[in-house]
Parts: sequence; structure tokens; C-alpha cells
Amino acid sequence: MREFHQQRFNVLLCTTIIETGIDVPTANTIVIQRADRFGVRQKEALKALRAEVDVLTLTATPIPRTLAMSLEGLRDFSVIATAPQRRLAIKTFVRRETEGAIREALLRELKRGGQAYFLHNEVDTIEQRRDRLQALVPEARIGIAHGQMRERELERVMREFHQQRFNVLLCTTIIETGIDVPTANTIVIHRADRFGLAQLHQLRGRVGRSHHQAYAYLLTPDEQAITRDAGKRLEAIQMMEQLGSGFYLAMHDLEIRGAGQVLGEAQSGQVHEVGFQLYTEMIEAAVRAMKAGNEPDLSEPLAATTEINLHVPALLPDDYCPDVHERLTLYKRLANCESTEALVAMREELVDRFGKPPEQTRALVETHRLRIEGKVLGIVKIDAAPEAIVLQFGPNPPIDPARIIAYVQSRPDVRLMGPDRLRFAVSSSDLQARVAAVRGILRALSE
Repeated sequence: MREFHQQRFNVLLCTTIIETGIDVPTANTIVIQRADRFGVRQKEALKALRAEVDVLTLTATPIPRTLAMSLEGLRDFSVIATAPQRRLAIKTFVRRETEGAIREALLRELKRGGQAYFLHNEVDTIEQRRDRLQALVPEARIGIAHGQMRERELERVMREFHQQRFNVLLCTTIIETGIDVPTANTIVIHRADRFGLAQLHQLRGRVGRSHHQAYAYLLTPDEQAITRDAGKRLEAIQMMEQLGSGFYLAMHDLEIRGAGQVLGEAQSGQVHEVGFQLYTEMIEAAVRAMKAGNEPDLSEPLAATTEINLHVPALLPDDYCPDVHERLTLYKRLANCESTEALVAMREELVDRFGKPPEQTRALVETHRLRIEGKVLGIVKIDAAPEAIVLQFGPNPPIDPARIIAYVQSRPDVRLMGPDRLRFAVSSSDLQARVAAVRGILRALSE
């Protein structure tokens, strides 16, 4: 550490020993390998080493809390999905554990001259498991590796396995730490329902390290003996067997386990109190405010959206979109459009799926278009009646008050209605004329 502090070398490869508070003023970047193996407390301790430090975390399957922070914009992330040349996807099977399934899986690999892992994550009974495997597959030469072995003994076993002196390694999850044996292309996992989704993905990644086809067998007891979440994990790991699927597996893990708390060490938050959608919108609003250099308003975490009233029906009729669940989904997607480009894409999708929109649907789309344009000007309500149009501004609108006064003075049909409302004496008989009049007013105010 003295030599690192004196800059005799510029990269320190270390364990979590540095979280004890070593101060090196010139060290401004931390790269964390296998970030899924670190807890929140450890990561926060590493960040606290310096007031300003760049942290790069590397993992095949980010934990739900980290992934949720990335999706909400709190952290930047990128995905490397390009596999090495000639690498094949690992074929994954979820099987009920029987002697026939175990013998078939191991013999398939041994007969083609390869090696196999058998993962039995119980040190107390691993010797009995070896005796059972030896009786079941007499052709196998079996070695044992687990974390309670002495260091030199464990090193000898792994060296002999790498040199192919035995072809089946009976082991615990100690192999998850990154052992690379190109000739080992089959892994059999006992009681796979007890492992997490990220852990299963890491264990499966111990095989298929060369250009040979690899196989992963996830053995479980009867379906009644596994929990509902375990069933979801096994279904996800079996479906996501293509190369580069770690990110999508992490998404499934996020759905199963939840996002946890963004602030603090707890991995299980109180998101269900407000709903995940509202919670995400609150986080996004706070992130946008902080990126703009503003202090998030904790008393009003979500600004009210612009209210639009065109005095005509604005909806998706039953005869246009018959499915009520699909209509609710479309209403939500339209409300989430934050730009005119996104709204145009939604309108094109409606035309492509359901045909030419009726008058009520066109009114709905125009309502959201005016909502987007009015929100930029700080307008909280637009009431466009056949005989007049009323605009109501929110507190502190992003428009120069002098510009509004000059605009009012330039038009004889405009008058102030209190400190925050303008009334335009504009007559419009149909929807098209009414929308055109409102958009003209908004365009003039924004110039």
C-alpha cells in the first residue's frame, strides 16, 4: 500500500480490504468485478473512500436494486451482448431428479470425451453423494471440491480436473468464482430450486467456455415441493438460454424480487404502498429536477398534468377497439407520451392496428397533443368552448410576463381573468377549428 500511495504502480488489484478507509488522493476510479457478490453496505463503503470517485461495476446479472436504479436514470449502464466467436448457447433443461436423468446427462458428456460438473451444495452429505454417483455411473472418475477443503488440497483437485485425470467434479458453488475449464461442457445442479436466478446464470456459465455444445441440467424434486418464486426462476432460466441473456434474466429477477429501496441498505422497500408505476414516476421527476440543477419539491413530488377540455367526446369507442383491457393500456400509453414525436408514433400504431380513427379518437389524440404543447409553457388548464378559449397558468410559468402583457395588448379579443388566466373570444364550430385556434395561441405565446 505504501508503494501504491507513492505511485510506483497505478493499478491496485485487491479485495474489499480497501473499504477499511485507506486514503490515496490520486486514486479516483474503482472497478468492481462481479458486483452481484457485493452487498449495498460494501458498495457504499467503497464509494465513501473519496468525496468524488468514479465507480464502474461489472456483472453478468445486475441485482434488482442496481438494475432499477439504472432504468430510473440514477445510474448509467451499458450492455455487452456480443459473444466470443464460435461460442454456442448453452442448452438448459429443467428435469425432475431421477437416477435415469442423472446417468443420461453424465454419460452423454463422458461418451464424447468431455468432463462434467455435478453441483451438490451440501458439504455434510457430499461423500454419500459421491458413493451414489459412483454406483450409478461406474464409467466416471469422480473428484470432490468444496470450500472447507484445505487450500493445497483444493488446488490439487482443480489442477487434476483441468488435466483431465478425472472427468466428473462433484462440487459446491465454489466453482461459481470463475473457474475456466474448456473441456467441461455439462453441469448437473442438484436442487436447482434453492438457487437465485443470478446464481443459476453464473453456474450455468461455467460450461460452454469453448466452441463445443454445452448442456445444463437443473434438477428439482416434485413440483409440489418447490415454491412459486422458485418455479418462476427456473422457467426464466430455461427460457433465457441464448447468448447475452444476463440482462433479460436480471429483468425477470427484478419482477420476481422487487426493486428494494433506492436510499438505504434494505433490499425490500415499501413500493407497494404507492404502486410501482407511481414510484417510478416520482423517481424520474426527482432525477430530472436534479439533472436540471433544481431542488426536487418533496411536498409536491409529481406536478399536475395539463387539463384539456375541448367540449367534445375524446375516447376510444367500443366499436373501434373492442377489448377493454387493450383500451386501458392505450389510454395509459397516450398519457405517458412526453413528446409530439411519441404521440405521432402512437397515432400511426392506432391506424395500423384498428384502421382510420373516428372523431372521438382524433379528439383524444389532439387532447394529448395540446397537453404536451401546453405543459412546456406552464399551462395547467385549457378550456376550449365553442364561444371562447380560456388558458390557466400554473405558478411561476417559464414565460416572461412582459411578453404575455404585450400579447394581450396586441389582440382586442383577449382579456385577463385574474392573475393567472387569459380569455380569448374566439368562436369555433368544430373540433378542427378549435384545435387550430388553441395551437395558434400556444405558438404565439412560445415565440
